[in-house]
Amino acid sequence: MASAVLTAAAPVAATAPARAAAGTEGTVPGCRSVAGLLAVPHAGRGVEWLREALQVAVALELATIPPYLCGWWSVGDRTSHVARLVRRIVGDEMYHMGVVCNLLVAVGGRPRIPEAALAYPGPLPGGVREEVNVYLSGLNRPFVRDVMMAIEAPEAPLARGLNSSPSIGHFYDDLMNAFRATEPELSSHGQLSERIGADVLEPVTGLDGVERAIEIIKEQGEGTTSSPDDAFGDDYPAHYYAFGEIYHGRQLRQEADGWRFTGAPVPFPDARPMARVPAGGWRGAPQRVQDLLDRFDTAYAKVLSTLEAAWTDGDARTLRSAVRTMGSLEAPALELMEIPVRGGSGTYGPQFRPPRA
Repeated sequence: MASAVLTAAAPVAATAPARAAAGTEGTVPGCRSVAGLLAVPHAGRGVEWLREALQVAVALELATIPPYLCGWWSVGDRTSHVARLVRRIVGDEMYHMGVVCNLLVAVGGRPRIPEAALAYPGPLPGGVREEVNVYLSGLNRPFVRDVMMAIEAPEAPLARGLNSSPSIGHFYDDLMNAFRATEPELSSHGQLSERIGADVLEPVTGLDGVERAIEIIKEQGEGTTSSPDDAFGDDYPAHYYAFGEIYHGRQLRQEADGWRFTGAPVPFPDARPMARVPAGGWRGAPQRVQDLLDRFDTAYAKVLSTLEAAWTDGDARTLRSAVRTMGSLEAPALELMEIPVRGGSGTYGPQFRPPRA
């Protein structure tokens, strides 16, 4: 894989003050960090370890959806190539979250979804890629590079810089190895079956299904080690490289010395100038903005609780209800993106801060 592809858009590291301002170190309630989980000797990675690791995986997959939605919603022309790329990736991430929820149910656990929701800005759940500060913004090149590409970056050291925190790919590799070693009994009871985006979520009942599910998550996100544009049997590049095409403004092309962003042009779309959501959310906003924020966050809280109920009850109808409620988030988000920030630059946008009990 060409190093030029991997190093051309290195993520900007989150500073210690930025992490402190976020009010979180990426912990998932009731769970150890990914580094802590991976420090457990292989002999100690039984069913309880799998349940804990899969809860962290639920939080990781959920954490990607709000920033990607903000990027997609901000694009003016939804028929543009970039808008369609981002929308497809949002669907993939929803599917990935469904997969890990099914896996957690299969080993006797239940996804705890509302408490897994990330407060933005902040580090990724579980302490993976601790150099990445995940924030919410409209689509612009720094956001594509520092959030979208940084989340999905492959395992290659040149892509990760000098930071030694575990990657998402490394975490999923160890998760698969633990399934193989433990060979847990997998129950289909409570797992859900539903079309999500371009994929079909199905119950997982054997190790072959576990392996395929985890490989899909890895390859749709980071890509394979053999080819950047090989994304598990579809015609699209893996997420990291799709975001790279948006950032570089060119499609990937294989040349004599490797893969490079030198292909057909990928015009960067006009996008609403949603400003970065500050730590703690929008403070001192006009009443109209606050009303929209409250409307959005209340609906987001309902999405999270309904998703949890779907896997608690094993009811696909409840999952479909959650997806419908998620669709209702777009209207207040777009209204917010049209209102200039008081005393600042850009416009407001959703902050994805569900009301806490």
